[in-house]
Amino acid sequence: MNANILRLSPAAERNKRPILDVLRQVLPEQSRVLEIASGTGQHAAWFAAAMPGWRWQPTDFQADALPSIRAWAADTTAGHVLAPLQLDVLAPHWPVGPEPFDGIFCANMLHIAPWATCAALMQGAARHLTPLGALITYGPYLEDGVPTSPGNLAFDESLRRENASWGIRRREAVEGEARRAGLMLSERHALPANNLLLVWRREP
Repeated sequence: MNANILRLSPAAERNKRPILDVLRQVLPEQSRVLEIASGTGQHAAWFAAAMPGWRWQPTDFQADALPSIRAWAADTTAGHVLAPLQLDVLAPHWPVGPEPFDGIFCANMLHIAPWATCAALMQGAARHLTPLGALITYGPYLEDGVPTSPGNLAFDESLRRENASWGIRRREAVEGEARRAGLMLSERHALPANNLLLVWRREP
């Protein structure tokens, strides 16, 4: 392991266990999983090591993230984390091959990317999921009729100050983009630190 390459996200360390607990309920024990916006690579290594039947394909928009993803994968006993790919969610064609995925996992991307990435994620998931596959998104959301925590309100303000195209997304607006792509919200899981894990599946 090269400490100069390996990146560490404290948030990923904190949330990996509660996310995994839900992923085990959502994904079959034998699954092909595509991860969008893998970041440091911690989730890919942790989840694949915990579930030997998951074949995990990490990706990230930033080319400079790929060495850290590779380093995390090399530091785990799981040999089923594939080589990371550079993937722009806005691209009309994703470089992941023709075989569909049982799951697509995307954590903490929608609020630090332009709103157009939400529609692109939903459309890409509709293209690349198996008929019974699931898109799983994780992160903070605003919801109609649900009080927003002071921490999330402050976080949202800080994001918008940093970049006007960023910000915590309203769950109902995300649902609208999902419907346009033929997906529907099938599960909502409240996780620690005011985050939600949402499961999206094809409309029946």
